[in-house]
Amino acid sequence: RQDYPDVDIDIRPGLAFRALKALVDEEVDIVISSDPEDIPGVEFHQLFPYAPTFLAATANPLSRKDYVDAQDFSDQTLITYPVERTRLDIFSQLLIPAKIEPKLIRQVELTAVMLMLVGANKGVAVLPDWVIRSADVGDGLVTLPVTKQGLVRQLYAAVRRDDEAKPFMERFIALGKEGQAHAKRQPLSP
Repeated sequence: RQDYPDVDIDIRPGLAFRALKALVDEEVDIVISSDPEDIPGVEFHQLFPYAPTFLAATANPLSRKDYVDAQDFSDQTLITYPVERTRLDIFSQLLIPAKIEPKLIRQVELTAVMLMLVGANKGVAVLPDWVIRSADVGDGLVTLPVTKQGLVRQLYAAVRRDDEAKPFMERFIALGKEGQAHAKRQPLSP
């Protein structure tokens, strides 16, 4: 903020589920996404890798495993954000290829609500490790890798090509990369 005092920063959670369209329509200037798309006039800049991470209540039988696989979701309520399943890591990277369906899917918009539901053993969730680190998950929740090897995905900053050379935009993207470089990357503790 001190380098660019005339630039306002607003977080627009109401647009989160149609963020790339909002970027193209100039409603927002940058979108953070794990799903780069071929969109005319939009450039995706790599920020950092992350691990989709399984969350369950300690009362859930899966909490005693070392990791979860696709089959583990077949008798679970999976709590997700309300987006197309092909845009959710757990579906695109694991469940769709394995042709496994969760017992039930429950959609919620807020991470805090998702964590409360998981903590109450009303379902399980898969969230990026950086989201879990930044949230107050509290006691009563267990984190596990998704698959024995774990999943790794890439986070991107999407910007309009006409805006990407603006100094404040270059700085914002650099801060995204720099912030992750300084973040703790040790595994989440169960």
